[in-house]
Amino acid sequence: MDSKNLKKEYTNGEVTVVWQSGKCIHSGNCVRNNPDVFQPKEQPWIKINASSTEKIIESVQKCPSGALTFFKNE
Repeated sequence: MDSKNLKKEYTNGEVTVVWQSGKCIHSGNCVRNNPDVFQPKEQPWIKINASSTEKIIESVQKCPSGALTFFKNE
């Protein structure tokens, strides 16, 4: 897999967040909007259980590059 175009998924059972490294412009919106979940200096950098599903969705929707997307689990 190309390390410059990784795709990772993180789920809390209610929602799955998808991150695509090749689209990320490192705007920092995710970190500023939800620092409990988005921690770029940690591994894994998305702590999906650290916030409510609603707040996670709200934060992902503010991603200007589309590197972060989500889908609700059924």
